[in-house]
Amino acid sequence: MKNEKVMNRSLVVLGAILIQLALGAIYAWSVFTPGLKESGWSSSDTQWVFAIGLASFAVFMVFAGKKLKSWGPKKLAIIGGLILGLAYALAGLFGGTNFWALVLLIGLVGGAGIGFAYVVPIAVGMRWFPDKKGMITGLAVAGFGFGAMGWVKLAGSWGNLLETIGLSSTFVVYGIAFAVMVVVGGMWMIFPPEGWLPEGYVPPKPDARGKPVGTTNFDSTSMLKSYQFYLIFLTFVFSAGAGLMSIGLMKLYPIEALRAGGMDTAAASAVAGTAMAVFFSLANGLGRILWGTLSDKLGRKLSIVIMTATQGILVILFTYMAGNEYLLYLGATLIGFNFGGNFALFPTITADTFGAKNVGQNYPFVFLAYGVGGILGPILGGRLGDLGNFPMAFTISGIAVLVGTVLMLMVKPATK
Repeated sequence: MKNEKVMNRSLVVLGAILIQLALGAIYAWSVFTPGLKESGWSSSDTQWVFAIGLASFAVFMVFAGKKLKSWGPKKLAIIGGLILGLAYALAGLFGGTNFWALVLLIGLVGGAGIGFAYVVPIAVGMRWFPDKKGMITGLAVAGFGFGAMGWVKLAGSWGNLLETIGLSSTFVVYGIAFAVMVVVGGMWMIFPPEGWLPEGYVPPKPDARGKPVGTTNFDSTSMLKSYQFYLIFLTFVFSAGAGLMSIGLMKLYPIEALRAGGMDTAAASAVAGTAMAVFFSLANGLGRILWGTLSDKLGRKLSIVIMTATQGILVILFTYMAGNEYLLYLGATLIGFNFGGNFALFPTITADTFGAKNVGQNYPFVFLAYGVGGILGPILGGRLGDLGNFPMAFTISGIAVLVGTVLMLMVKPATK
């Protein structure tokens, strides 16, 4: 295979980052909620849009994985970008504050657009970078994390879009931006020619069966019959659940803990807000890149074992850190760093265990664990928080993540 006739794979990196920056829109939802509450929405009303969006994202990602081979990655990404962009633009044209319009458009339809496009950069990137699967996946999903922060700041303190043009017009502007970014990035979402390898890359040595490690390609049906899938799935549930619970409580619980230590409410709120918006968010994005890159050196299984073991301990210790400003910043940073690692390590261990060729079809099933964790973790935190026992919520979550560490140690190479 003559590499000079093959597309420059750096364009895949650029396209992946462009796409994921736009898809991070789902995590920017919180910037719109104050304006919606001023227009008469309740707090629970605002969370319905976010919840429906997450559920739609996960479900349609499974559908997109099944269509990846027949539709092709470029078409799938472009369709996802157009759906996402149209959803936001129509939401703005509907006035921007109609509850059912936003639930259906931004929640259901927008979530579907994200689900269609999300898996594409991961699947394409791994095929172009078999030598750096962790790094390319980390870079792609980091765009998702940093994109959320960018859209929040653009609507708020950086761009003041909500203040200057209003909620409805901001939805329209974002819809156009999302569509353009994903469509442009999608133009480079093509698989390399069959048999192509990067110059200088030496495939992994054969295992005892004479097959290179990680090249036995399982289809989704075979993967779902393997015990390895369920060990990986449960580990992801526990790790994601603890991280999402921490996100949900990262401001509320520290305010309570700091006030108990003698800090006034305004100062406690400012410190807790900084912990979440700056330390957790930045570490979340960096964790995706650094854990992905580290896993190329350490191996995926060992990386997940280290990540979950430290995360379990940190989540338990957070109950002792939340009441001190500087320990709170440290805890938010480390928990955010490990939480971000989930999104680089679980796609790549799926590829390593069940084959990189079908990761686009297989990872959406693993990613459903994120949806399960997203329900269990925040509900646990909310229920125990209502009972005045935040420390118990963090302790239970931390123990669950440590159980996930044990489950990951039990994962062996999958064989047919």
